This record gives sequence, structure tokens and C-alpha cells, in this order.
Amino acid sequence: MFRRFSTNFAVFSIFMDAALIAFALTVADGLRWYFNFLPFVQTLPKSIHVPKILHLVFAVIWVSVFLLFSVYDGRRNLRFADELISFSLGSFLASISMAGVLYLSYRDVSRFLFLTFILLAYLMLLSWRILIRTTYGWARLRGSQTQNVMILGAGKSGEQLREQVLKNAHLGLRFVGFLDDDRRKVDAREDVLASINLAREICQQCGVDDVVVALPSSAHTRLNLVVSEMHDLPVRVWVIPDYFSLTVHKASVLEFAGIPMLDLRAPTLTEYQRMVKRAFDLVVSILILPFALLMMGIVAVLIKLGSSGPVLIRQKRVGENGRLFEMYKFRTMVEGAEQLLHLVERTDEEGRHYYKTPDDPRVTPVGRIFRRTSLDELPQLFNVLKGEMGLVGPRPEMPEKVKEYEPWQRKRFTVPQGITGWWQVSGRSDKPMHLHTEDDLYYVQNYSIWLDLQILVRTIWVVAKGKGAY
Repeated sequence: MFRRFSTNFAVFSIFMDAALIAFALTVADGLRWYFNFLPFVQTLPKSIHVPKILHLVFAVIWVSVFLLFSVYDGRRNLRFADELISFSLGSFLASISMAGVLYLSYRDVSRFLFLTFILLAYLMLLSWRILIRTTYGWARLRGSQTQNVMILGAGKSGEQLREQVLKNAHLGLRFVGFLDDDRRKVDAREDVLASINLAREICQQCGVDDVVVALPSSAHTRLNLVVSEMHDLPVRVWVIPDYFSLTVHKASVLEFAGIPMLDLRAPTLTEYQRMVKRAFDLVVSILILPFALLMMGIVAVLIKLGSSGPVLIRQKRVGENGRLFEMYKFRTMVEGAEQLLHLVERTDEEGRHYYKTPDDPRVTPVGRIFRRTSLDELPQLFNVLKGEMGLVGPRPEMPEKVKEYEPWQRKRFTVPQGITGWWQVSGRSDKPMHLHTEDDLYYVQNYSIWLDLQILVRTIWVVAKGKGAY
């Protein structure tokens, strides 16, 4: 009845949250009188209580915000970290909303009581979620609350899916086996149970919950037959389109002209993530801009005194989704440095190009200091304010270098490019281009606002050490 991702469980969670919120307000209301002794708390008589209507209003507001943040969507919150983020952001917005309700209605409610209620409710709601995850974890260890997954097609796509199912066994996924029409695979491999013709019988025998079709596009007619045979079985049928090999990062199903279609260039960030990231970039950039402008003025004077040429340079770089933009940077090299690129360009045995060296003769003495301290990157704050870059992201690359990229490396352009990123805090220039691309892809695949914060903090330490910057 209460499977982890069932509608029943979602409805139960809503009522459970509403009850705990009302209970937390009752507890905070009952405890308020006992804190009159605190010097910063206003003394209130024991007879004053919160209006009963607020118990219902606060529960409705908090649950509504949770619905807005998809807190009750178990499949979007498979990992506890994902659920904690949406849960905490929802709780914060709910708190602000309830404070607004009090301001417009019951201003006499004690602020200390309200803060106590928020803390109690947050801890109660979080505790029961941890408890339910632990309970379901024990249930999965005992063999219950599992989803039996069968894959049709033991080809490359099927093998990749099996690896993911086995990797996520802690989520209750259990791999039953493959079905494939290749007789050699059926005879030679234990995990290939039978031919696809027996899909219906195997589903009934093994109690399969999910059937994933990983057949090539040439088997379209066969797919229709398999799906039609399972219409009366309590199984969910999923399809891995053969077109996934064409995707840049991920695909999604969207409506185009009223028709559901597969978007092979779906953006990596959701609209909500993009909104939060952009707001974060703007707020942080505006806060540090006064100090950055002062430092930029000093750097500009030192560059002008140190060598001839412009203080600021503009370089063509490749941004998100391959869009070209002009990146701002303080000049740290002699004039005409591009014509001297052959002095530092190297190629390894695999044909990979290297452009940076610790003893680059084109770098000016004062420019070497600015590169070591990354002060030459300060003007990129204006790129951030313009929306061409983010504070954190893969490093914007030169168009001529991008032409040498392999298809898998181009996935780094599916998010906004940044001033600093996972590559910079993991080695900076000590790592060659083909390796820092792998670091950038790690950021793309694991993006969160908390990862951005972690990278920004680590950047301060890396810049202070000056390691790997030249």
C-alpha cells in the first residue's frame, strides 16, 4: 500500500506534514510562557495563546510550498541530499510566507514563539523523513520494497542500464535479467534469461515491476508487439531510444506544437536551477564589486606602468551552448603575444596540444604576479553581470581549441561557463586540457548551488597558495 513512490505514500506524507506542523505550533504555544525569564523575551501572561485558525493556515501554507518545490515527488528526490535541498528551501519560503501572514493579520503573536515554532516544525518534518528513509532502507535489505527490473536487449544500451541499476541497488532496484533474441547470448550468459518472445511469461514468473526496452530503432515493429502483450500486466514499460547516442548531455520529453517530442539537446539545468544560479551570481557579484573595482584600479595602473599596450583585452570565447562572446581580462603579456604562440605550443605523443608553460616568455613581470594571484580575471565580473558567464562553471575555451574537441568533450558547454570551476580547484594549470575537461564534466553531472559554494570557498584557498597558475 505504501510503496516508496506510490500516490498513497505522497498523500500520507502531506497529511503527516500538516499534522506535525499543527502539533509544532501547539507545542511552541504551550512552551512560550516558560521562557518569560529570558531577558530578550517579552513577558506574556499564561492565558494568551495563538489563534486556533493559525494551526490550519500554517499547515496549508507549508504543505502548499512543499508541493510547489516538488518535495512530495519521491522520484525527483531519490537522494537524500536532493530531498534535503528542496525541503530546506521550501521550509525557508514557507517561513517567510507565514511571517507575512502574521504581519498582515495577527501581529500580537510573539516573535520568539514564531521562531520556536519554525525550529520545532523543521526538526519534526526532517526527523520523520530520516526515519522513513531508514525504515525503507531496512525493508530493502530484507528483500521487500524492491523494484524488479527486466531489460529487453542485451546490447550496449542494455549493458549500460544494468550497470546503473546495480549501482543504485540502495534505491530498491533489483536486476532480474536480460531478454534477447541472440541465441548465442542466451546459451552463453546466465543473465540472459530467454528470447524476447517470452517477455510476458518471464514477467509473471519473476514478479517484474519495470520492463525497460533497450532495442535498436530497427526493431520498432517488434517493440509494438512486446508493449501490446503487456498491457494487462501490472508492469511499467520504459523505452531507451536509440537516439540517445546523439544527445549532448541529456534528453527530455517536451511538447512541441502540441506533440510530445524527444529533445536531444535538453538543457542540463532546470529552469529553477538556472534561476537560483543566476540570482546567486548577481547577488555575490554585486556584493564584491566595490572591493573588486578598487583592486581593478590598482591593477590597471600597475599594468600601464609596467609595459606598453592596452590595460584590458577582449578574447573570443565559447560560452554555453557554443555561443561566442567577448571575455574581459587584464593584459598580462607583451603586445602581439598571439603571434608568439609558437614559442610555447607543444604537442604530446597522442596529438594533444599544450599552450601553457610556467616559463612563458610572453608574460610580463607584473603579469606573472597577476596570473599567480588570478587578479587578471577580475574584469570577468562584468561578463557575469551581463549574463555571459557565471561565477562558477567550466572555463570558457578559445574557439580554435574547441575545434579540436572530441564529441564527449563538448558536453562541458551545456552549462554557463565560469570564472572558476572544479578544474581550477583540482589542479588548475597543472592539468592538461583533456584532463580538465573530465573535471568540467564532473561539475556538469553533479551541479548544485552547494557545489558552487564549495568551489568558491576552495578557490580562495587555491589562489592563496598560487599552485598551478601561470
